[in-house]
Amino acid sequence: MFGLEEDWELDPPARYFTLEDYEGGVARWCPGCGDFGVLTAVQKICRDEQLPPEKVVAVSGIGCSSRFPHYMKTYGFHGLHGRPLPVACGIKSRRPDLQVWVATGDGDCCSIGAGHWIHAIRYNMDITVMLFDNNVYGLTKNQTSPTSPQGLKTNTHPRGAWLPPLNPLQAVLGFTNCSFVAQAVDWNPPLLHAVLEAAYHHKGTSFVRILQRCPTYTDQVFHHLQHDPAQLLLLQHEDGLVMDEKIARIFPNKSGHDPSNMKEARAIADADGGEGAIPVGVVYRDPTRPIYDEFTTVGMGMTADQKIEALGQELDRFAI
Repeated sequence: MFGLEEDWELDPPARYFTLEDYEGGVARWCPGCGDFGVLTAVQKICRDEQLPPEKVVAVSGIGCSSRFPHYMKTYGFHGLHGRPLPVACGIKSRRPDLQVWVATGDGDCCSIGAGHWIHAIRYNMDITVMLFDNNVYGLTKNQTSPTSPQGLKTNTHPRGAWLPPLNPLQAVLGFTNCSFVAQAVDWNPPLLHAVLEAAYHHKGTSFVRILQRCPTYTDQVFHHLQHDPAQLLLLQHEDGLVMDEKIARIFPNKSGHDPSNMKEARAIADADGGEGAIPVGVVYRDPTRPIYDEFTTVGMGMTADQKIEALGQELDRFAI
């Protein structure tokens, strides 16, 4: 009968999230842009992990990749040029319960944001950093970026870029307290998903460089890799990336690289962009590194009175 006590004791249905729960506005990248694949991979991981949308935050700086938060139906923060990492670290320090995803570009991260990049890696807070590397400044219409190939003709270097490109993998492996470095390509969805999933599950700052196509300005840069998988080296290991054999067999070149080996990781990263095969997978992983948000969140459960009392005790130390 309606109104009986048991009618009011029914457990509410468990929430189940579908892809639609993470799909924000319609993405407005150029047709063929690699950013679409990264967005889909992150949304699928959120769905697979059943992360409540209100517990996810996407942070970005400025650039094509930095439109990312607008296309996630989660919390988002569109920051200043080169500043997504300090924003992300600030969020994690005060809201450790949130899953923080950072979308940054090769110019946003490796040029104006390089100083923040170094310190964010050193802090090793529990965030996932995705470097969308299309080798060019795309949003501001074709300027040379730190990762542009030598000789690439752009509006700032119409006769070709003079300097050799920065190697993000080598750079980040040299930063103090680095704990997770990986690389993926946008045109292989299973690989991209697997790498980002491994990054998400790592406790600490996960840095993932994604070779990402720009069909408008650098359409030719990754053609040789797209059409010849033999130029890629798949890194597989039980402590790194474990790929389904149906996907792994696409790659003629494989390595059982142990991601805990920093010396070998640097050698593999050094081959990137050189004469060696381009590595994809987990290059380095060390879960024992200190995690700064474990320090910044100490005392967050204190009441206002407890904080005032603790502050008073500290000030009393200076009493004469």
